[in-house]
Amino acid sequence: MQVFVLDKHKKPLMPCHPARARELLGNGKAVVHKMAPFAIRLKERIGGEVQPVRIKLDPGSKTTGLALVREEILVSPETGETEKTAHVLGLVELEHRGGKIRDRLAARRAFRRRRRSNLRHRTPRFDNRTKPEGWLAPSLQHRVDTTVAWVNRFRKLVPVAALSQELVRFDMQKMENPETSGALYQQGTLAGYEVREYLLEKWGRSCAYCGAENAPLEVDHIHPRSRGGSDRISNLTLACRPCNERKGSNPVETFLARRPEVLARVLSRAKAPLRDASAVNATRWALFRSLTQTGLPVEQASGGRTKWNRTRFGLPKSHCLDAACVGKVDRIEGGNRPVLSIKATGRGSYQRTRLDSFGFPRGILTRKKAHFGFATGDLVRAVVTTGKKIGTYVGRLAVRASGSFNLQAGSGLVQGISHKVCRLLQRADGYGYSLATPNRKESAFLPGINAGLSIAHRG
Repeated sequence: MQVFVLDKHKKPLMPCHPARARELLGNGKAVVHKMAPFAIRLKERIGGEVQPVRIKLDPGSKTTGLALVREEILVSPETGETEKTAHVLGLVELEHRGGKIRDRLAARRAFRRRRRSNLRHRTPRFDNRTKPEGWLAPSLQHRVDTTVAWVNRFRKLVPVAALSQELVRFDMQKMENPETSGALYQQGTLAGYEVREYLLEKWGRSCAYCGAENAPLEVDHIHPRSRGGSDRISNLTLACRPCNERKGSNPVETFLARRPEVLARVLSRAKAPLRDASAVNATRWALFRSLTQTGLPVEQASGGRTKWNRTRFGLPKSHCLDAACVGKVDRIEGGNRPVLSIKATGRGSYQRTRLDSFGFPRGILTRKKAHFGFATGDLVRAVVTTGKKIGTYVGRLAVRASGSFNLQAGSGLVQGISHKVCRLLQRADGYGYSLATPNRKESAFLPGINAGLSIAHRG
């Protein structure tokens, strides 16, 4: 991932290569401005020539992909046709915590209901609890607010000139005949297109019966149509040709009678709700309205174009690469960059009483959040020179009043780190960061800390 660069007055300049940033830090011409995302600030330069950068977004229910690209438009002198090349400057995957918010609100509602059941009857107050227009549930509003917040953060680090968002679904049938509806629409040009795409995601692009991957898959009815089965999405699955032929018109209970564990898995997954799809549909227009309020031009793109771009470029399926493929683009360069993973962790809780599984108090938390100058979530570097934990660790802290902290590093959780060996790198901001390289699945904590910043902190 490119390193963000600011001038002397903290105005964004064009990002540079990590080797160039390491050179500037080593020569004393720049200082570290921010650790995550990693940014440097030049000591002497004021202003300079910049190129417009576009932020592309692929909103998702659990993870939103963001891509920072520099667009280059070339015009052919012979034909006059234009070719748009997207030079990827950074790939980001933003992991939301909407599920945790939903679960905590459900638990709070249950605790409150139990407490009120022990009190005398109170007059209902639902008449003055009207919701304003455009209201979203807190778990959904969090997705919108977090995405917009990171768009605004990147605007402070790079010269952003435009935005792109995957907003609408690919629906050529409606484009050809807007008046088409009912059964005619269901059996039109796109009959089965959206269904197959959804089934591929739902069943993990593998056979539901044998688990075969990288094989041609066919849509199969769990309860056969010849026995009264419907075409509803809950009655459809994916099967390879051998499994589909062996199953034939037999009910799934007969076909999997000797494999009860597979039968239970197929039936449970078939009834899985469309919760993720509903979350995206409920928030996409709210996100679009919030992006337009930034004052930047917002390009609307379709999911069909995104998939078409990704297929012809030969890119793997991921949220951040989908974001790079959003909108009109003829070529993508730099798509193999490491991915900065940002996980929304929250800033703590106002709740001072810990509860058991039944909602009864089991412990009281202290009012003091910081101990020995550190708070939970702070990014620190710990250099341990004695004992069983000798080494250098970089990660997020979980503080205790005793001064013995836990540190979540890229290699795992390290317990019992003394506050005396910790050095603060960045205050907690409600997010956790990790950098995933394209060639391996594990993540190294934060971009450039172990390599580039060793020069910056020397001496």
